[in-house]
Amino acid sequence: MIENAPHFAPVILYASPLFPVFIAMEWYFVKQKRWSGLYERKDAIACIIMGAGNLVSDLALGFISYGFLVWLWQFRVLDWGLSIGAVVAALIAQDFVYYLKHMAAHKVRWFWSAHIVHHSSQYYNLAMALRQPWNNHFTGHVLLTSPLILLGVHPALFAFVVGLNLLYQFWIHTEAIDKMPNWFEFIMNTPSHHRVHHSTHPNHLDANFAGIFIIWDRMFGTFVGEGDKADLRYGVVQQISTFNPFRIAFDEMINVFKDAAQKGLSVRQRLGYIFAPPGYSHDASRKTTAMLKAEFEMGTKRMTK
Repeated sequence: MIENAPHFAPVILYASPLFPVFIAMEWYFVKQKRWSGLYERKDAIACIIMGAGNLVSDLALGFISYGFLVWLWQFRVLDWGLSIGAVVAALIAQDFVYYLKHMAAHKVRWFWSAHIVHHSSQYYNLAMALRQPWNNHFTGHVLLTSPLILLGVHPALFAFVVGLNLLYQFWIHTEAIDKMPNWFEFIMNTPSHHRVHHSTHPNHLDANFAGIFIIWDRMFGTFVGEGDKADLRYGVVQQISTFNPFRIAFDEMINVFKDAAQKGLSVRQRLGYIFAPPGYSHDASRKTTAMLKAEFEMGTKRMTK
C-alpha cells in the first residue's frame, strides 16, 4: 500500500442516501404529470436494486481495481500533488479518460458485457441512473486508466474525481429537464445530450460519450444533438425482457462465453465474440452499430432522392 496515503471523502457513498429522495420526488411529479418522463414500477425497482448491488460490489471488490492502481503508482514518472489546482486538473483529465473508456465500453464487447447493464432500461429517469453493473471489477476496464496514474495522478485523488464525475452524471438521467442555457449545453453534458446517448435510434448510436464535459464529443466528432424527441427510444438494440437483477447483471457476460465457445470456430472468430464490437458474428447473422448506422444512412439517402 501507499505510505501516508491521502484521504478523500467517498463521494458516492456519502451521496447515496440522497438518490432515493430525488428519485421519489421525480417519480411523484411524473405520476402527477407535472414533469416529463415515464416510470414503470418493476423497472424502477430493478434499477434501484442494481444500484445497491453496484455499491456493495464496489465496497467488497473495489480493492481489485484500486489495488492495481496503487501498485502502478510506484512506476509514475510525475506526481501532480494534491493541491486544489491538482484536483481540478485531475477532474478534467479523468473526464477525458472517462470519455475514452466510455467509448471503449461501447466498442469492445467484453467491456460492453458490464456497461450494457446501464443501457438496458427502456425508461429514462433518475432511477435508471443507478442501474449499474456488478461485474465491472472483473473486466479489466481499469487498465485504461493506467496513463493517468503513470503521469502522476495519485490513486486516491483519481478515486475522488471519479466519484465527482459519477455524482455529476446522476442528474442528467431525466426527461424532466428539456434544455439548459446555450453556453452550458455547449460545454457541459446535459440531460438533452445524454438522452441521445441512451437512445437506440440508429443516428444516436455510439454518440455523446461524455461524462461531465460534452466538449470532448464536439472535438472528436462523436457529438449528436437531440433533435426530434420522437426519435428517442431507450434501451439496447436487442431489448432485454427481464426485471431479474441477476439476469440484468450477468446475462451478457454469460452470452459472451457462450458465443465464444460455439463449435467449429477459429481462434480469431472466438476472440471476435469477446473483443470485437457488440453485434459481431462470424456468420453475419447479427449487426454491429456501424452496420446499423450505415444501413440507416443508405435508407435516408434513398428517401431523399
